[in-house]
Amino acid sequence: MLIHPQFDPVAIHLGPLAIRWYGLMYLLAFILAIVVGRLRLRLPHVAAQGWTSKDIDDLLFFGVIGVILGGRLGYVLFYKADWYFAHPLDVFKVWEGGMSFHGGFLGVILAMMLFARQRGRTWMQVTDFIAPMVPAGLACGRFGNFINGELWGRVTRPDAPWAMLFPGAARDDRAWLLAHPAEVNAWHLQDVFLRYQLLPRHPSELYEIALEGIALFFVLWFFAKKPRPVAAISAVFLIGYGLARFIVEFAREPDDFLGLLTFGLSMGQWLSLPMIIAGIWLLIHSYRRAARSPLAATSSSAPNR
Repeated sequence: MLIHPQFDPVAIHLGPLAIRWYGLMYLLAFILAIVVGRLRLRLPHVAAQGWTSKDIDDLLFFGVIGVILGGRLGYVLFYKADWYFAHPLDVFKVWEGGMSFHGGFLGVILAMMLFARQRGRTWMQVTDFIAPMVPAGLACGRFGNFINGELWGRVTRPDAPWAMLFPGAARDDRAWLLAHPAEVNAWHLQDVFLRYQLLPRHPSELYEIALEGIALFFVLWFFAKKPRPVAAISAVFLIGYGLARFIVEFAREPDDFLGLLTFGLSMGQWLSLPMIIAGIWLLIHSYRRAARSPLAATSSSAPNR
């Protein structure tokens, strides 16, 4: 079986100052967003919309604010509301971790609304432009999770080629061993635990890199290479991310303070379902609107500056 490498979460030690890998992954995510955005400027139909490199820089500023504030508040409200309502000052302890993609997504939506209003564009023109820039950043974030040895997957069969031992999950492994006697016997996990004091798990962070990052990037990149109706690219992002996250959640360990919710689905799955539904509705609506009024529905017009 594979064993998690147990990377040092601190990339650079500078005396009392420590630069963590997770922070560097956020930095890399924003750099890749700029790179992808500038590559999109080379597409004729994107250039015709009046986008510039300055727009990308400003979008990054708005996006950073949205990701950080939305991600933190989303985690507070969606995952540990009771704790933070009882300990409100802990909301500001961001160094202890706790970010939610779905919260960050909502934060970015609000930030893009402000940007669109400032630049005289429609909100969907802005989200269509940035959608292909997002998956690379998602992959960086999940790689940061993997480096930290956190957000590991569910227990799996020891003979699975993807099975990995996570030393950080030792406490959870012992609890799982006691709570699932049927699987322990069927999968011969007692022998594995006696040998390693750990249980084999899905490396779900790597699954998320593959689906939410790499696969979703290529889908969006090739879909957005041609002119599309307004909101179509945003819709494909919603559907693609929602489906990728929903699928991966079957292999990802649910948060121990939440567990599985109604119908055996995790919080991440319940938060992804509205994205999928909204994306499907938006995609259908965008093409129907384009069919009724082709000129009004295209995103080829420049903004009102």
